[in-house]
Amino acid sequence: MIEARHLRVLRAVARTGSFSAAARELGCTQPAISQQMKALEKSVDTPLVVRSGRGMQLSEAGKVLLKHATGILAGLSAAEEEVAAIAGLRAGRVRLVSFPTASSTLVPPAVARLRDGHPGVRVSLVEAEPPESLAMLRGGECEIALAFRYPQSDGGAPAAPAHGTAREARAEANLEAQQLSAGADWSDLVATPLLDDPLVGLLPAAHPLAGRGGPVELAQLAGEQWIAGCPQCRGHLVELCAAAGFEPRIDFATDDYPAVVGLVAAGLGVAVLPRLALQSVRPDGVSTVPVRTAAGAPAVRQVVALTLPDLAEVPAVALMLERLAGAAADR
Repeated sequence: MIEARHLRVLRAVARTGSFSAAARELGCTQPAISQQMKALEKSVDTPLVVRSGRGMQLSEAGKVLLKHATGILAGLSAAEEEVAAIAGLRAGRVRLVSFPTASSTLVPPAVARLRDGHPGVRVSLVEAEPPESLAMLRGGECEIALAFRYPQSDGGAPAAPAHGTAREARAEANLEAQQLSAGADWSDLVATPLLDDPLVGLLPAAHPLAGRGGPVELAQLAGEQWIAGCPQCRGHLVELCAAAGFEPRIDFATDDYPAVVGLVAAGLGVAVLPRLALQSVRPDGVSTVPVRTAAGAPAVRQVVALTLPDLAEVPAVALMLERLAGAAADR
């Protein structure tokens, strides 16, 4: 196997014309140069230098190898410079995948802070909800995925559906959504906790429970029509309602938060949204109320930044995680 250090010796010998002169140029001893040249000749199984009088010159094979060594060593030098720049945060790239509410609230200040101190680090962003974002991370399409999951509720399974085709179909869809909510597995990833995002109830402005100021128990909304979000959020809603003793009647499902607000404002149902979502939309025509679970605790979702164990050691990735944690702490 040809080693880079041997190629550097060959280049010095060719340039200086002797082992002793090459040793002075490289800052080592003449015997060391001789040993490395012997090792290189052994690895290629042919002589590379020919003694001529008091000096030496390259053999035909030596000239061929030197021609390639020049390009190889130049490429290695460029690679070393680029790696050093990345290690010193003078260069590098971080690809983020984030769910929409984090994209509009946590990502902008975090990226701005990173660029202020390290303008050579490039950051890109695409949006995806978990579990798609986790698949992108594991598939090498990004370095960091912002994701969320819901703590498991204390309640049991969804209420058994009554007889009737429409009711059974709705219950089956709710059960599938609930299973998706419980299916997040981050055991192979490095998770940086960012924040616990409280869930907030949205009620039409004219709703009897609107404007009371205090928290609303989910059981108080058992008879309402519901507007649900993404599949994972819908699964958690079904789970929370099951713990409160009822199955929600979900008439609308959309992961577009302004649409949720519009539907609630029109009196078409009630909804539960993360607080971060309300910071990126105008909740006109709706009343927001704190929501408590059947166990009496506030309902929250856990927001985290995820990466692979090896990527967590990359300087630019580690710094981006630090900036995301700082942006979350400010909230």
